[in-house]
Amino acid sequence: MDSSLTEQHVSPSDEKHDFEQAPTDPTKLVPVGESIRYRKRAQSAEKQAQDLAEQLARASASLEQMAAERDRLQLEKKLTRQLSAAGAIDLEAAVLIAQSRISEDGSGDVGDCVERLRNEKPYLFGRGNEAGTSRKTAGAKERVAPNRAALEKAAAQAARTGRPADLHEYLRLRRSFV
Repeated sequence: MDSSLTEQHVSPSDEKHDFEQAPTDPTKLVPVGESIRYRKRAQSAEKQAQDLAEQLARASASLEQMAAERDRLQLEKKLTRQLSAAGAIDLEAAVLIAQSRISEDGSGDVGDCVERLRNEKPYLFGRGNEAGTSRKTAGAKERVAPNRAALEKAAAQAARTGRPADLHEYLRLRRSFV
């Protein structure tokens, strides 16, 4: 009985209508092989877009990192120049202290920071008139013209201390004197 009911409800015009719609429906017009190729191309394009987005994110992160490093180096250069001009004795320590103060304050004013550092920690800076000249380190001795008094003084010191360095200094002076 069910078959008779279904036969009655399907009219010839409905069958004709289904037949007419089939050719216009785009999903039924594309062959299966071509559909698979389209799907593969779409997946490939999506993967490529995702890879490019990841590459862009890495590049922008790298750019931000390089910009921060550039800013840090520019600040260090400004501090080094101004602290050197102000006569800092221990330039490296002064730069580190100034960098920490600028990062704490967030002001970024290098001149003001150098001036505050000079007032608060005067032991980091030399005397004003010696700021432009460099001094020899503790290990380097001043060159003096060899004279009889310097030679006698070196001989007395070598005899008194007996250190090989003093003896070497005496012999060096003696060699240049004779």
